[in-house]
Amino acid sequence: MKNLTRTLIFLVIALVSSTQAYSQKIKHVILIGSDGFGAYAFEKAKIPNLRAMMKEGSWSLQARTVLPSSSAANWASMVMGAGPELHGYTTWGSKKPDMPPRVVDGYGMFPSIYSLLRKEKPDSEIGVIYEWDGIGYLFPKAAVNKDQNPDGDIAVTNAATSYIKEKKPNFLFVHLHDVDSVGHQIGHGTPEYYAAIERTDTHIGTILKSIEDAGIAESTLVLFTADHGGINKGHGLITMNEMQIPWIIKGPGIKKDHELSQSIMTFDTAATIAELLKLKAPQVWIGRPVKAAFKK
Repeated sequence: MKNLTRTLIFLVIALVSSTQAYSQKIKHVILIGSDGFGAYAFEKAKIPNLRAMMKEGSWSLQARTVLPSSSAANWASMVMGAGPELHGYTTWGSKKPDMPPRVVDGYGMFPSIYSLLRKEKPDSEIGVIYEWDGIGYLFPKAAVNKDQNPDGDIAVTNAATSYIKEKKPNFLFVHLHDVDSVGHQIGHGTPEYYAAIERTDTHIGTILKSIEDAGIAESTLVLFTADHGGINKGHGLITMNEMQIPWIIKGPGIKKDHELSQSIMTFDTAATIAELLKLKAPQVWIGRPVKAAFKK
């Protein structure tokens, strides 16, 4: 019995030490989100940069959005660690909570990765660079150093790469919108949609190169995901083409070339980032860190 107890204690210490070791290596997190990028697109898309990320990290093509499978509800959930029932953003274009948030933080908003990082590591460099102006309503402006809303994904990419190289942010959220625009205007699964997917992959490659150029690649975690997919010219319902999104993570302490079989929800993104940055997740969050992606 004593030997079993010692073994269990040793395993717990080893696991905690391992977690602390890879967390200490992570100084920067770049979260890249592509609006309307359904996981189904991976079957046919020519996306060398995203496939390289999958090879270098862990991934799932069965992560799910919250309901409705629409923009504001999911972008909020992604950084707020909970669903619309708790943070209150329930529609495609919510500019404020449609019902009272369960709790609010010091910024008067539902707790987010931005407010956690600012509170626990107040000297952090935090940025949000986004194409869709609706993102601007989903984070506490006073908590970030960089708040930029360029016109078009090329401008977003240029702004993000400049910011990464100049400021080496501790947390940066980059929002790309081309795929969703084409999905609405021409249709999901069309040749034009896949062309937008390929343009987006090129932008991601440019952002990844800027991390190398900034000299922070060895201490940077990169996470790519989406808010929803789509069907025909829309989204918001419950088909798998709308609900299933890609989720790819790479960086220090992340398993390589590893497909994740566990359930992943979009609000698990915030919980995973908080875990890796050693931030204390608030009780109201329901997201869980995707620990199956972590090296033991």
